[in-house]
Amino acid sequence: MGTSIDGLASGLNTTSIINALMSVEALPQTQLKTKLASDQTMISTLQSFNTKLATLRDLATGDSAANALNLFTASTTSTSLTATATTAATAGSIDLTVTQLAQTQVSVTAAMTSWPTDGTGAPMSLTLVDSTGKQTEVVPASTSLDDVVSAINGVAGGARAVKVPAGNGSYRLQLTATTSGAAGAFTAYQGTAAQVTAGTATNLMADPAAAVVKTAQDAKATLYAGTAAEQTVTSSSNTFTDILPGVSVTASAVSTSPVTVTIASDTAGISKKAGDLVSAVNDVLGFVSIYTAVSSKTDDNGVTTPTGGIFTGNSTVRTVNDQVLTALSMPVNGQSPSVYGINITKSGDFTFDAAKLATALAADPVGTQSALQSIASRVSDAATAATDPFSGAITNLIKGQQSEASDLGNQISDWDQRLASRRATLQAVYTNMEVLLGGLQSQSSWLSGQISSLPTTSSTGA
Repeated sequence: MGTSIDGLASGLNTTSIINALMSVEALPQTQLKTKLASDQTMISTLQSFNTKLATLRDLATGDSAANALNLFTASTTSTSLTATATTAATAGSIDLTVTQLAQTQVSVTAAMTSWPTDGTGAPMSLTLVDSTGKQTEVVPASTSLDDVVSAINGVAGGARAVKVPAGNGSYRLQLTATTSGAAGAFTAYQGTAAQVTAGTATNLMADPAAAVVKTAQDAKATLYAGTAAEQTVTSSSNTFTDILPGVSVTASAVSTSPVTVTIASDTAGISKKAGDLVSAVNDVLGFVSIYTAVSSKTDDNGVTTPTGGIFTGNSTVRTVNDQVLTALSMPVNGQSPSVYGINITKSGDFTFDAAKLATALAADPVGTQSALQSIASRVSDAATAATDPFSGAITNLIKGQQSEASDLGNQISDWDQRLASRRATLQAVYTNMEVLLGGLQSQSSWLSGQISSLPTTSSTGA
């Protein structure tokens, strides 16, 4: 407000006078601030709307992807076998008998206190030979078993090593294949790769105190057991991938009799996706409804004034709303979406009937899934047209509001400088007025003193 100059000479409340004058001067800026606040509210509301549209877009795009609604459940008649199905599966069943589980080879050497040396006194080489015949020669840094373990683990020889206490200060080397199943089988030799080739290297497992604790083997299962079509399938793990197209089964134990694996359409999963899509559309439409609703306010005089919502009269928002509504409600392949449980209400939103969708899926699973994907694709297109970062209708509306808000902010800043200058001018004017009044008051006091000091005269009549 500046320095107070109230009543120095005039006795006037000049600060109040200046403030009143400045209030009038600031009216244009006040109007700009009101407009800026309104724009900022609009921007925030549009951004929330855009977020809901983006959620709808992502959901609908996912549902419209190839095979997205080709959902299945997989079940088995034994707890020793679990099954999973992808969207590449088809409904059906198959019997199989698991006759063998997969194993990862584990071998242990005889107990030793240190690694042996060769004829030169250097640590003897160790050679690993994998199931393909590939030889990997390992040269320890010393005869310390820790160095032997480090050397084995430092190469890709098909096995990992660990030192296991064997009592009386001795240790065994435990070698575990890095690959499960028969493909992970390996043999460990004392000696160089050349000696292995020549047949003069020593097989570490040939020692009577050594042992292959677990042999490398694949899991095996029999299909069509006892028939002319009987066949065996194998897996390096206990999971048999694509036992049927898009179907995998995992065994935890061998089976004494055939286990039936059944693949069925996942009606509940498809229904959830359809219901979620309807809910997301209702969320978008409900948001628009809230912010376009007209409310009424009655003043103290009993006069009722209607007030529109922030989206009332906004043609862009209304167009987007109509496009989303139409995308979900218009016929698909000549059928109303109500055939698939998607019903539009009188209030302009939707309800979802899971039972009706289940009936449609039972009657025509492929056609129903195709229809739902077509609907989802239309909704995705409508939502994408609104939210596209470059050409989206709501995106561009937000950008326009932000540009306007930025311009208003600049105008308000300009007014701050203009009003500061005007206040300084008014303060200078009133300060000068007080100075001039003070000078006049001083002159008046001086003149009054001079007059009062003049001699008085009297006159007498004749």
